[in-house]
Amino acid sequence: MCGGAAWQIDVDDGFVEPPGAGAGFERKQLGQGESAGGHAPNLEKMPARHTVAVVPLLVGLSKNRQHIGRPFVGSGYSMTVKIRDGGRESKRRFGLNLLLRTPAFRVGKRLLIMQRTLVKDALHSRTERESLLVQGWVRTRRDSKGFSFVELNDGSCLANLQVVVDAGASGAEQLADFTTGASAVVEGKLVPSPASGQKWELHATRLELVGRADASYPLQKKGHSLEFLRTIAHLRPRSNLFGAIFRTRSRLAFTVHQFFQQRDFVYLHTPIITASDCEGAGEMFRVTTLPGKSEDKPEADFFGRPTYLTVSGQLEAEAFACALSNVYTFGPTFRAENSNTARHAAEFWMIEPEMAFCDLAGDMALGEEFIKAMARFILEQCSEDLALFAKFVEKGVIERLKFVADRPFVRVPYAEAVAILQQCGKQFELPVGYGLNLQSAHERFLTEEHFKAPVTVFNYPREIKPFYMRLNDDGMTVAAMDVLVPGVGEVIGGAQREERLEQLRENLKYRHLKPEDYQWYLDLRRYGTVPHAGFGVGFERLLMFLTGVANIRDVIPSPRTPGNAAF
Repeated sequence: MCGGAAWQIDVDDGFVEPPGAGAGFERKQLGQGESAGGHAPNLEKMPARHTVAVVPLLVGLSKNRQHIGRPFVGSGYSMTVKIRDGGRESKRRFGLNLLLRTPAFRVGKRLLIMQRTLVKDALHSRTERESLLVQGWVRTRRDSKGFSFVELNDGSCLANLQVVVDAGASGAEQLADFTTGASAVVEGKLVPSPASGQKWELHATRLELVGRADASYPLQKKGHSLEFLRTIAHLRPRSNLFGAIFRTRSRLAFTVHQFFQQRDFVYLHTPIITASDCEGAGEMFRVTTLPGKSEDKPEADFFGRPTYLTVSGQLEAEAFACALSNVYTFGPTFRAENSNTARHAAEFWMIEPEMAFCDLAGDMALGEEFIKAMARFILEQCSEDLALFAKFVEKGVIERLKFVADRPFVRVPYAEAVAILQQCGKQFELPVGYGLNLQSAHERFLTEEHFKAPVTVFNYPREIKPFYMRLNDDGMTVAAMDVLVPGVGEVIGGAQREERLEQLRENLKYRHLKPEDYQWYLDLRRYGTVPHAGFGVGFERLLMFLTGVANIRDVIPSPRTPGNAAF
């Protein structure tokens, strides 16, 4: 049971019969004097909003063993809970095993079951709380004469809740096992803290050790390198930094959906297994059930043809955009690229909107609006975790995000961008030239030094872009665009799609691709074709930009890179 309320269970009416109950069971309700265990908190001081009425509670009686004052324990036992919140009423069903693991208090004809309060909610409480239950992991413990101070964290926020334990607290004899990494349940009174830097502390009345952590626990109170933490990827979420990273990742994912939903985009689940090579680069993971050389008889394979893990959901998204107007995908993609750089992973997540009746200008406008919205969200809604990034990851990350959020984007054609780089007088490690892809150092120079603003580069040479991009009237460039930001370089790549049937056929021929492999894609140009455009955002690369984290391995829970799939 989650949240910060208490459940009031009326035991006067109704019962739930154990599954399969027959002659071996009798039905019995809790009598008025029977105890449900635990100790009673001061209910008079508990706000009314923290209680809800529920029905019914039952007790099973076995002929061989009586269970007085608590429900019979069994995997199938459950109760229906009626929740009244103001004028609204709803029902939920709970297993009795779950309820029995929660502290319960008998009060007259009611059974009060305490619910867990998250550390973040305790720390942001507006008032003292007479009775509070928290669950989490011990970060540190220090002992003083007659007292111990335990720092408890449950991952809900960066800060810990300080728990003050004296020798009279129930369970205080277990304190020696409250070592770093151990898990615990603590009940107590939330009171103002006299210590500086924290508003509240919990004076424990009862504590319980849930899981011990022995002396080999690797996350002790000291600094750890990112390289070391990657070797314990199953434990690194418990560190301050990675807790902050993955909370930010979660909130950002929600915001991505919110951004598109507010603009009437339809969320689309595109296939993970595909027969199409969207990028035409051939760096795809083969999916097969055939032993040996699966390419010898592809028709005998599971799907009757060669199939792969997708590199992009774009082509399928185009099909739906040509019916639903505006759609977006947000899911995992895969690249079998043998690269060990800090910016590449074999498995990553992509955000890909597609818009019907949209050209390159509209595509650029949405991409720029998206990046600004993400920067503003992190600045406004993730301030605590962002402060950690600014202190320990990249000192200038907050200023960089404000830079992007506040300044209009500069738009520059690719040819002009190359000319600027060639004439700037700066020596780059990798060459600059027309017909070559811009590298991260080139992109950062344009944003950080030359324009001093976010930059959108557009109209790239045809030969360095995929077949699906619309050929411009000059016959040499395509209506492609990349959105560049300081500190990272490219975060968005997109284009207006080629909507003309004959030109798309010619593009496939130019790329030495077989038209029969893209027959359904060509059909979109036969039946009611429209100008349309879209872009892709690597979710991990977006996170790197927003947090300042320099390596993609550190913004994804279980990184998949060449030679690495351990966790």
